[in-house]
Amino acid sequence: MQTSTRSNLLLKRSLAAVWHPCTQMKQHESLPLVPVVSGKGCWLYDADGRRYLDAVSSWWVNLFGHCEPRINAALADQLGRLEHVLLAGFSHEPVVELSERLARATGGALGHCFYASDGASAIEIALKMSHHFWRNRGRPGKTRFVSLAGSYHGETLGALAVTDVALFKNAYAPLVMASRQVASPDGRLAEPGESARDYAVRCAAALERELEQSHAETAALIVEPLVQGAAGMAMHDAEYLRRARALCDRFEVHLIADEIMTGFGRTGTFFAHEQAGIRPDFLCLSKGITGGYLPLSVVMTREAIYQAFYDDDAARGFLHSHSYTGNPLACRAALATLDIFAEDRVIEANRATSARLTAAARPLAAHSRVRHFRNSGMIWAFDVAGADARFARRFFAAALEQELLLRPLGNTVYFMPPYVIGAEEIDLLLSRTSALLDRLS
Repeated sequence: MQTSTRSNLLLKRSLAAVWHPCTQMKQHESLPLVPVVSGKGCWLYDADGRRYLDAVSSWWVNLFGHCEPRINAALADQLGRLEHVLLAGFSHEPVVELSERLARATGGALGHCFYASDGASAIEIALKMSHHFWRNRGRPGKTRFVSLAGSYHGETLGALAVTDVALFKNAYAPLVMASRQVASPDGRLAEPGESARDYAVRCAAALERELEQSHAETAALIVEPLVQGAAGMAMHDAEYLRRARALCDRFEVHLIADEIMTGFGRTGTFFAHEQAGIRPDFLCLSKGITGGYLPLSVVMTREAIYQAFYDDDAARGFLHSHSYTGNPLACRAALATLDIFAEDRVIEANRATSARLTAAARPLAAHSRVRHFRNSGMIWAFDVAGADARFARRFFAAALEQELLLRPLGNTVYFMPPYVIGAEEIDLLLSRTSALLDRLS
């Protein structure tokens, strides 16, 4: 792609000064950065006026398109009131209202909110809170955690302990506490003739065997409900969650639901765990919570867990903090996001959008290189047969040339667009993705 002097200067400055996340920087000797200067709706625009359909919601965070007027207005109003105040010993209206509304979204089951700034921090909080609960309850030996094979929960040291992606974990293994992994209920792993539900039941039986052996030292099981993102958008039947909830109750183990990616309507319900008819003990939320505007995360938990910390002894309190905990601007963006869900009947509208895109994707699903085409709400994914180790990078670069922002996970191509994607944008996304598969054969 030809770039202007302005773009080239910005790219050089970025490469010189910015260490980009999840990136081997040497690759940018041959794969140029994209200098984004603005966004509107589903589209991003670079310094040379080229546009890119943001089919991954800028790492799964954007819900209602870029530069959404109602969120903009809420932030502008909040800027004139209060930008930040510490949340230790102080409070403010946006954080109180947000906590109350999130609690109502769980039917009051998870009535206590503890805030941080990002998903990995929320995971750290949930792990620490679970362990500390058992310690306060006189069971200090419950210090271990169980997660699913292929799970991803973040890249800080605590979160890495329950992450099972070698690329992220191996280099830091000497620093990371041990955890145990059980079989993933990923429906792609079912035997021929075995349904996704039957395979989920089989995996739940494996979880049962694990907890029979280790429950005395296990504080919590952590799962990504319905969709394991970094595992290649591995989707599983909700029966696994139902059985996992029952097993956690039986063996006195907490259930942590990592809905950092699946929350806020991504899987077709407001929270993914709702599809199993359960509630976790801890619910971790981030990404879409502010509509893709500002860093914010929250851990929601039950009254019984909160009460285990409520004491005259400071050491029994949950002594964890972040400087920007409950930032008023981020909370206002989150409140505006919740307002849009109500005003636009987003969950209902998403069902129609999901059905429209799924129907339009039938020719793509039938492509000779596509395997395991799958969908959960506003997430679609498929695996590409015959993909080599360089496939993801080549596909990403080729997609940019076709005005598409797509970042495959290995040989898995996925769509996770903003909820406002329209019919013309759907047709463009599907037709050009199909053409890319032909081109890269």
